[in-house]
Amino acid sequence: MAQMVEQQRINLQPRHTPGAAVVQQGACSWRLEIPAGASGQYRLAQIDDYSSLPRSRLPWQAPLRLSLRARASADGLPGTWGFGLWNDPFSLSLGLGGMSRRLPALPRAAWFFYASPQNYLSFRDDLPAQGFLAATFAAASLPPPLMALGSLLLPMMLIPPAGKRLRRVVQSRVAQGAGLVDVDVTQWHSYALEWQPGEVSFWIDEKMTYTTQAAPSGKLGLVLWIDNQYAAWTPDGRLRYGFLANPQPAYLEIDDIAIKD
Repeated sequence: MAQMVEQQRINLQPRHTPGAAVVQQGACSWRLEIPAGASGQYRLAQIDDYSSLPRSRLPWQAPLRLSLRARASADGLPGTWGFGLWNDPFSLSLGLGGMSRRLPALPRAAWFFYASPQNYLSFRDDLPAQGFLAATFAAASLPPPLMALGSLLLPMMLIPPAGKRLRRVVQSRVAQGAGLVDVDVTQWHSYALEWQPGEVSFWIDEKMTYTTQAAPSGKLGLVLWIDNQYAAWTPDGRLRYGFLANPQPAYLEIDDIAIKD
């Protein structure tokens, strides 16, 4: 791995839905829990460092190395969980509740991301779209007025032929990298990603498992989460989104979180 020289301060804040919990177990150790429940109700436990910030002030940019230890309560959990860096692209906030004002944006991310089979989280047809992934999204920059205009086209995603054409447009604007990760997620493992300009590499237990030149640019925020939601935008243009039943409580444990540049 590249040698990083200075560990940076991380200012994580908890967020969770009713019945879920974020428990800090040490200075760099957290347990994110969601309760059992039926489909149709959102359950989330998350820590992040960007909720009150505009995207122009997100705290992280290349080069850096994010490292941590983690384990999940079970393999094949309904919904998604993971940890890494992104620009929170799909939020629409008007500044209420202390949140920063934001419009939706094209995605930029570098993270370890688990998605259950109901998900389809790739704009490309030749990359894995669910499972446990080492993945990146590297969107091209668009002026805010153009993004606002593009937001008006979002209802087209509900019409499969139009959604298929719009998906091809997004493919041309967002570079991606994704590789499946073969590891027992219920056991403690050390995870790291190294984000350099033009490249992101992913490491598990000190071994590089995936590398891609589809590296995001600009500033990103740190997020670690577990939830029961799914989202799928499939190659035929169909859009599906919702909240899955989880018969058992689920958790994600995180330890030794560090970012070095």
